Formats: sequence, structure tokens, C-alpha cells
Amino acid sequence: MNIPHNGARHRIMRALWPDYRMVWRWHFLAGLLCLPFVAFLSLTGGIYLFKPQVDDLIDWRYEHLATGGNNAPPSQVVAAALSAVPGSHLLAYELPRTAHSATRVIVSHGADAVRVYVDPHSLKILKHVSEEHRFERIIFNLHGQLLLGNVGSVIVEMVASWTIVLIVTGLYLWWPRGRKGQTGGVVYPRLNARGRTRLRDLHAVTGAWLSLFVILFLASGLPWSFVWGHALQSVEKTIGRITTIQDWEIGHVRVRDTIAGTPATPPIPDTMTGMKGMSSMPGMDMPPVATAPVPPLDEAALDRVALTGATLGLRYPVLLTPPPQAGQPWQVRSDTQDRPWRMTVRITPDGQVVGRDTFADKPIVDRVIGYGVAAHEGQLFGIANQIINLVVALGLLAMSIAAFVMWSRRRPPGHIGIPPSVRDGHLGGATITCIVVMGIVLPELGAALMVIVLLCALTNPDRNSADKS
Repeated sequence: MNIPHNGARHRIMRALWPDYRMVWRWHFLAGLLCLPFVAFLSLTGGIYLFKPQVDDLIDWRYEHLATGGNNAPPSQVVAAALSAVPGSHLLAYELPRTAHSATRVIVSHGADAVRVYVDPHSLKILKHVSEEHRFERIIFNLHGQLLLGNVGSVIVEMVASWTIVLIVTGLYLWWPRGRKGQTGGVVYPRLNARGRTRLRDLHAVTGAWLSLFVILFLASGLPWSFVWGHALQSVEKTIGRITTIQDWEIGHVRVRDTIAGTPATPPIPDTMTGMKGMSSMPGMDMPPVATAPVPPLDEAALDRVALTGATLGLRYPVLLTPPPQAGQPWQVRSDTQDRPWRMTVRITPDGQVVGRDTFADKPIVDRVIGYGVAAHEGQLFGIANQIINLVVALGLLAMSIAAFVMWSRRRPPGHIGIPPSVRDGHLGGATITCIVVMGIVLPELGAALMVIVLLCALTNPDRNSADKS
């Protein structure tokens, strides 16, 4: 086989790969957009990782009640909770974790869900709080939606798309060209160096090691986002049952709807089909879809279903939800964050098990996403998962801080310091292929790139069309 000489090899590499300076410019621009959000998402995600521990700390006194004697049946506990929130109806009854736990009853009040803590012995109301106002729910909405609903979800999704650009360009810049055999600054940061070299190593080496984890995090979070999640839902409807889109939220969904078991995205009347894309945008909500009246609570059925549900051994928390029509089976489901352990059991009003839906019964896409979400939330393999994710979050935070310090030191006074465009820069065949694939897989990134190309064409009409830097 003929081995091309240095000049030919250089021409081949140049035809495939972009100019280094152009990649640096795009890396800088992507970082300018993403890193403030990356730091924020690392902080909020690091907190949400420990949701079970934080929830247990907040609710500690409700798990250690000095109860004695026989507890009241679930029907009386629910009646006490409904009386504490006038005008409400039962959404779910949560099986107590221990004999000394307060019973949690989740009731629907208007568009909200309210969690009521009841002493199962005295039927005293200990506390009630809106599900939307619980600490970890606020952190969840901060992390995924910036507390801006679907608008925030779109922003976070755009940031995630450009973070992938940041990672790809960062790996290209990190790649050790001409440094064969060198490990310092490539495999590990040279912490004994001073000034810019140490900061550069902290940023580049940390980013290289974290890149795989970050891409997995971003990929596992996309099904929850507004645009990508709806796109996946549309694909499912078009080509068949690859996923049910029932076990995770798409964009902003109220807790009330997830507990009640309604679809991840509420149905839209046929007359509004053309405006479906705007149905969940703040200020552009569609008229609510008519729902069937809530049937009266069958107290005897609740007591029998709770008795059967307590024997199933499902992972905590376990929710009992009433049927939409009297006489139909109740649902008893595990709502654990470790999604492969989730199970839904259907129980008739007389307490007989008539069906089970397990994680293994789900379509393959649901299972892949379930594993990804559980790992993303740090719940797939216990405390080790939480620690790994925390290390990644802290690494991202350190990398973002190092990048900010480098930028603040190097930028000219009074200027942002964006690297100049490369007039004779080129993309290369491999780069064009990568851009096309990423633009298709990440619709928001594709749309942003098209806008950038259009703006470049309008502002530089006489410039070579191949120069997009």
C-alpha cells in the first residue's frame, strides 16, 4: 500500500478537518453562550441528585411519630385530608413507609395537587403543602425549565444543543497534535504550573475527561425537553409503537397531571390541531379539554385495595389512585426514581389483583430512556451513582470557573474578546457531515445554524460562501 508523503497527507487532513483557529472561534462563542448555564445547571443538578435524602431530612419528624394503638383505616385518613382542603377530591393515597410514618394523601384542588400529612392514629392534620411548592420540585423546575415553564424548557434545550457543540470543538482543540508521548496537560492537569497553563489544563483536561458523561447527561435529558420530546412523540405516532411517552414529562407538566395518570402532554381538541405547537406556551394555553366528572370515592374499595397493596412489596413511594369510573380497577404503582423497579398493579374494588405492568413490559425506547433518566437523577445504582454524578457536576463547575477566569484575564479592556474570524477558513468534509447530523438530531441547533448562515450571507454578500466562520 502506498503511504502518502507529508504534503499529500496534509492536503487530505485539510480536506477533512476544519481550520484550528475557526474551531477555536466557535468554541469560544459556544462557551460564551453555554458556560453560565452549565454552571447553574451543575449547581441545581447537584442538589437534585440527593432528592431522597433532602426529602427525608425535610420530612424527618413526619417519619417518627409517637403513634400508639391501632391506626385508622385509609378511608378515614383520606376523609380527614379532604376535609382539610375544602372542594378537593382524592388523587392518590400513599402507603405509609413505616408504622411510625404520617400518611400522605394527595388531593386535587383546582389545577393544583396538595400533599396532606395526616397522623394515622389521631387523624390530626400535621401539614399540607402544594406539590409545586415542595423544595425538590422547585429545584427540578429550576434545573429543567428555569422556572419559566415551556419557554425555559426551550432555552435549556438550546443550551444543551450548543453544549454539545462546545464539547465537540473542545475535544478537537484538546487533541494532542504534535505532542506524542506527552501526558501533562493531556491526560492530567499540570497543577504545579503557574498562571495560564494551569488554568488551561484545568479547563481542557477536565472537559476531556467529563465529555462522555456530559453527553450522556444531555442525551438522557432531551426526552423531557419541549421540542425534542414532542418530536419523539410525533415519531412514535407516525411509525408505530416504539415508545408510549407515559413515564416522563415533556416540557412543563403539573404534578397534578402526572399523579392522576393523564398523558405527559395534555390532549388538544381537534379544532386546535393547527396550533398544537403553541398549546403549552405561557400565555397561549388552549381551552381545557372537557373531563368526566369525578365519581364518588368508594371508601370500602380504598380500604381493601390498600390492604392488598401493602402486601405487594413495591418500591417506596407507593401510590394508590382511584379509577376514572366507579367499579373499574384501582392502580397501585411504585413511583421510585429507580425506574427499572417501577411497577403498576391493577386491583379490583374487592381487592383482587387483575394485572401488572412492569418495566420489562415497556417498549425498548421507554426502557432505554428509563435507564438514562434513572442514571441522570443518580438513582440507578445507589449512592455510587450519586457520587459519580456529583463529581461530574463539580468538575463542570470547576471547568466553567477556569474558563471564566481565563477569559477575564485575556480579553482586551472594554471588549468581549471574541477571536477574529478566519477569512480563508474552511470546514472540511468530516466537519460538514458532523454539522448536518447534529442539525438533524438536534432541531434547535439546526435552526440556529441556518439563521447564522443566513445572517452571514446577508451581512457579507461579497464574501466567499464557503467561509462561514
